[in-house]
Amino acid sequence: MDRKRVLVLDLATRAPAKSFYARVMNPNFASLMPQAVAAWCEELGHDVTYVCYTGFEDLDALLAHDTDVLFIQAFTRSALTAYAIANLYRSRGIITVLGGPHARCYPDDALKYFDYVLGFTDKDTLDEVLRELAPRPKFGRWISAARQPSSLPGVAARWRFIASTNAKEPFLKIVPMIGSTGCPYTCSFCIDSVVDYQPLPYDQLREDLRFLLTKRRRPIVGWHDPNFGIRFDDYMEAIEDAVPKGRIRFGAESSLSILSEERLKRLKANGFIGMLPGIESWFEHGAKSKTGRADGMDKVRQISEHVNTVLRYIPYVQTNFVVGLDGDRGEESFELTKRFVDLTPGAFPAFNLFTAYGRASPLNLELQRANRVLPFPFFFLDSNHAMNVRPVNHEWQDLYRLTTDLQRYTFSGRRVWRRFVANRGGMIARVNLIRGRAAYKRRTFHSHIGALLDSDPQMRPFFEGSSNQLPKFYVHYMRAKMGRLWDALPPDAIAHDHNAFRKDPEAYRVVGRRSRAPTPRALVA
Repeated sequence: MDRKRVLVLDLATRAPAKSFYARVMNPNFASLMPQAVAAWCEELGHDVTYVCYTGFEDLDALLAHDTDVLFIQAFTRSALTAYAIANLYRSRGIITVLGGPHARCYPDDALKYFDYVLGFTDKDTLDEVLRELAPRPKFGRWISAARQPSSLPGVAARWRFIASTNAKEPFLKIVPMIGSTGCPYTCSFCIDSVVDYQPLPYDQLREDLRFLLTKRRRPIVGWHDPNFGIRFDDYMEAIEDAVPKGRIRFGAESSLSILSEERLKRLKANGFIGMLPGIESWFEHGAKSKTGRADGMDKVRQISEHVNTVLRYIPYVQTNFVVGLDGDRGEESFELTKRFVDLTPGAFPAFNLFTAYGRASPLNLELQRANRVLPFPFFFLDSNHAMNVRPVNHEWQDLYRLTTDLQRYTFSGRRVWRRFVANRGGMIARVNLIRGRAAYKRRTFHSHIGALLDSDPQMRPFFEGSSNQLPKFYVHYMRAKMGRLWDALPPDAIAHDHNAFRKDPEAYRVVGRRSRAPTPRALVA
């Protein structure tokens, strides 16, 4: 096979950026899989350039890059940026490939703008693409491996890509690692709920950690596992074998159900400084929080006590909530979250709007069949700027009013100060202050949407599903944020078929078989 010039682009953000928050945080949103793709392409004998786009890079230099093939990794929030960049490269005859969450969630749309769209991706998948590299101007080719890869390139193989991204970040410089894929839980709204849990090789984990100690004096590792520590003892033994006490700091996303006090002691002893447990709802999903059938205020007290215990051992805890779930009960869910904030001053609460990402989960098929999914452009599907599912227990104005009120309460000066005082360690306190500023901007945005629902005649019909006409506010917002990339978008790219999943549920299925897409005709059947 001929040696190819490969450009791998990881879109860590959706648009050009200017803020201090973006400067600090965006490089730490770098994904691990684009680095793995770059390493695999090198192993296959190709010349590789890797760029993590954080919003501050020189777009002229990026868009003028000379290459044979462009691989883009994108979450749905960055899909329009991916489409614009791919359109410019395709106009020069360069083959384009899309991977990542958006490729899995919305393959039917992405295939209109890329030559190849990838589901589960391994080294053999990349080899197949690089050997073929055929332009497909009318409709791309979908390829997916039968399962997630059983191993990934280690830190040593990815190091130059990690280092180039870390160099863009002023002080955190988090190194992405992963110890497992899939998830043992069955949360119906999660993309990993249909993917079998699979630990990656422990020997590779040990090798990665030992290598990292040769590169950094006291590095920070961010575990990208959907739920870290499911096989807790195995992972702790691997870390303890490889890392002298205190030499590496760790952060991970984990469920409260595995964070017993004995395990917290062990995590602390092994350098864990951050945990991100999912709470989601006060009336659902008790398995992950180990609260059983408890709900309402009983669940608030149990979880608050548990999180405060975690905070005695782990200085940074982010608690993740989903706003607008069907199980939420009017104002009660929001008031219960306020009580949690009062009872747990050291935790940083993150609020996500209930969002259905295309084919991501089984629940999305039910929502589409019930005509509850709205055609918000991908640019707003980041769980913060739009909720694309019509709620069952709230009117839209009430939902935005309650969400804004909750954010105002949570990030008031008094509670920000309480959180600052409760956080141990200067770095944790600074990060929470920076993130609190970003939360304030989201509150302002949600408050504005609530006002527009009362004043803009285009808003209510769109939100209620009686019209697919996108309100002009959203068009103007995207144009302002995307800058010159807006003009590079393919025609009609801001619209997509928000009910494609229900039209052909089996198309593009990635679990359990090596898959190929149906013909484009099936998409409109």
